[in-house]
Amino acid sequence: MKIRKAEHSDAAKLAEIYNFYVLNSHHSFEDVAITVDEMLDRLDSITESCPFLVCEADGEIRGFAYAVHYKPRSAYRHSVEVSVYIESGFERQGCGAALYKELLSEIKKMNVHAVIAGISLPNDASIKLHESLGFEKVAHFREVGHKMGRWIDVGYWELLNDN
Repeated sequence: MKIRKAEHSDAAKLAEIYNFYVLNSHHSFEDVAITVDEMLDRLDSITESCPFLVCEADGEIRGFAYAVHYKPRSAYRHSVEVSVYIESGFERQGCGAALYKELLSEIKKMNVHAVIAGISLPNDASIKLHESLGFEKVAHFREVGHKMGRWIDVGYWELLNDN
């Protein structure tokens, strides 16, 4: 398994991985598949100031993770929100943990104090991944999203850095 920075040439595969979750799950609150151009725009926007990483296994991208600034107001400048998406069929093979370990290492270089992860519920695999890396649940919002004919809760997990 190899973790590296995302590149423009990865955009089609990143969109494919992400769109699976958009169209088939409540793990993304989007409900319309994104285009490769939209993924390129997101990649450019994110990498201006935050890390965006991919996981390769056997020469193929199997997942990605990134951080974004939590909110635009200046008091939030030491907080980021993280996300991870693994290709359907390749879950629970260590890609998510490897991505997050490298992502957290990159985040530490950014003078970030709070790392936040929003998880649409239920999602036991994501909860297990985040908690295995030291994240703790700090909030639970009931029925804040509506997708696939039902209301969806979102929990927030946080990891504080010593800096």
